[in-house]
Formats: sequence, structure tokens, C-alpha cells
Amino acid sequence: MNRYKIKIEYDGTPFVGWQRQENGQSVQGCIEKAINNIFEENITIFGAGRTDAGVHAMGQVAHFDVTDKLLEPYVIKNALNDHLRPFPISILEVEKAHNDFHARFDATQRKYLYRIVNRKSPLTIEKGRAWQVHKDIDIDLMKECIPSIEGQHDFTTFRSAHCQSDSPIKTLDSLKISQSEENIYFGFTAKSFLHHQVRSIVGSLKLVGENSWSPNDFMNALNSKDRSQCGALAPPEGLYFMEVKY
Repeated sequence: MNRYKIKIEYDGTPFVGWQRQENGQSVQGCIEKAINNIFEENITIFGAGRTDAGVHAMGQVAHFDVTDKLLEPYVIKNALNDHLRPFPISILEVEKAHNDFHARFDATQRKYLYRIVNRKSPLTIEKGRAWQVHKDIDIDLMKECIPSIEGQHDFTTFRSAHCQSDSPIKTLDSLKISQSEENIYFGFTAKSFLHHQVRSIVGSLKLVGENSWSPNDFMNALNSKDRSQCGALAPPEGLYFMEVKY
């Protein structure tokens, strides 16, 4: 058996998400079809994160096993990119991995970026790649919330009602909020995340930035451990899966 590790970039707009589904086109499904055509095997790939419909990736990582054919990584990379040309998917790296490597379970850190464009004029080039917020946002108010959410917490308020994780307790290693002109960036780092955790937090922080909530309201929402106390879920198009570390 030969195991390969791949790094992937994709625009999530036309996909039902990373995970293969019967009711639509997925990133996983497109890549598996390309791999199967190259190796003439029925191969399953395993990703480091299962991004939702509309969520993008700059550094998704996956692995797959091949039983018969051994090809050089650069040959696989070029062949995959050739097969994936009709789709907004790019294979950035391919390398041979140890047979016990697992893209999901061996990850020690994941990084997500969320992007808001804070302006009133409609988005054109950036449409589908950021959350446009018309009302003025004060990032200094949002930054006041960072100490209350970094570290280990029960994130029940900030996870999907359909989240399959056994526990709502997670450790958020860091949250960084910055601004460059009309662009507001939220950088999240943790070993793992709950379903909709990042988008839930951003949606609530946006309320603080708009002065609809106070930083204390945000902290009370977290401490309530009650999903109904969460702000509106931020849309998927502003979220990017940036990096995985092992």
C-alpha cells in the first residue's frame, strides 16, 4: 500500500461542501473521481476538515491509499490538476506519506480565516468571497471580546444544533482581529473546531462591532451555553480553511 498526502485549494461556491453527498457536487467527490481515473481503483480520500457548502480552502489537507500503481508525487499533482481543470479546485502539493499518517486525526492545529467587507456599495469581483456588512463596524469593540473567548470553554452557544461532536468543550488557541481599509479579518487557531463554531462566533462579534451588543453581552452569550443566545450565523462565503499543522 502507498499513502499520499495532498494539499488542496478550492473555491467552495459551486459545491455542496467538502464531503461526498448524493444530492450534489462535492469537493471530495470531484477529487476522488480524478484519482480513480488516474489509478484505475476505487479510492476514498480523507480530509483534515469537512467544510460546508460555500466555504473556501487555501490549505485543506487530505490523504489516500493506492494498492497497485506507484507514481511520483509530481506526476500525480500534474495529472490531478489536469483532470480537475473544469472545477475551481487546485492541487498545490503531493507527497508520499507514512502508512500510519491520517490527515484528520494527526492534525495538531487548524487555522481558519473569516473575512468581512465593511462597505455600502455592492461587491462585484469579491462577491461570494466575503460577507458584506453595510453598517459601520468598530473592531476595537470586537477586540474587547477576545480575552473572554480564547482558551478552553463550553462552546454550546457557538455550535450547530446538528453538531456531531461528543463534547462542546474546545480550546481556542487564539483569535486575532485586524482591519485593512474596508476588509476586516478574523483569524482562528485551534486543534479542532465544532460545526459552525467560527461562523457563530463571527456572527455574534459582528453584533458587538455594530453596537447592537456590548462585549459583556457577548461574554454572557458564551457563558449561557445556550444556542438560542447566539447571534445570526455568519454566511459561508466569508470563511476560508487556511492551514493544517501536524
